[in-house]
Amino acid sequence: MSIHEVAFSIARHAAWAPGVTSSDAWAAWAAEPWPIAMGEEPKVAAMPAMLRRRAGFLGRMALEVAYDCLEGQAGVPTVFCSRHGEVARSIELLSDLARGEPLSPTAFGLAVHNASAGLFSIARADRANHVALAGGSATVEHAVIEACGMLADGAPSVLLVACDAPLPELFAAFEDCDEQPWAFAWLMTAADTRPLRLSWQGAQAGQTASTPGGLDVLRFQLGATPALVRDTGAMRWTWSRDA
Repeated sequence: MSIHEVAFSIARHAAWAPGVTSSDAWAAWAAEPWPIAMGEEPKVAAMPAMLRRRAGFLGRMALEVAYDCLEGQAGVPTVFCSRHGEVARSIELLSDLARGEPLSPTAFGLAVHNASAGLFSIARADRANHVALAGGSATVEHAVIEACGMLADGAPSVLLVACDAPLPELFAAFEDCDEQPWAFAWLMTAADTRPLRLSWQGAQAGQTASTPGGLDVLRFQLGATPALVRDTGAMRWTWSRDA
């Protein structure tokens, strides 16, 4: 069975979740994770208020870490990823449709998967390439592969932004893990002397994880364990770090 692998380094990173907003708080969470509950919203102070008001809770989390991680750099391609995206906005639109009410073009534009990426590029007048994707429970892994492809094509660095939030009550019965609100960003560069590695191969279906895959990956990145193995359907993903 063939094994594929990418390697990269993280020049800078940022993370945000309700009640977990500082590096010390994230270090404590990584050492002994606790369930993260919905709560406060990030301020996204770096974004002009007119655009900031358009972003919902999920988008604000993504934008907060994107601004923090990029630190004013321009021309950096970005990969935004979220398993569920702005599903709450989509439900509102579908409910309006079911009631025969006209749909708001603005609401529709903010419900699509690349809404946060679009707001980020507009606010910064930055025409760098951006991609938005979803890949089920392996969304972060697929986003890393996409970002590594950009690095291989010659980009000096790529900003990866990952985020998710609990599903609306309507979809609660379909959750396959304990969904929680979180967002993180990595400024990725080509692999240096101590890179992170991601390899993958086909595998038999494994046991469903109890926590979101993105949080598992974030905990691995923040910690010191040598490896993390995640089974998602028919794929096995192995995260590792060079000693």
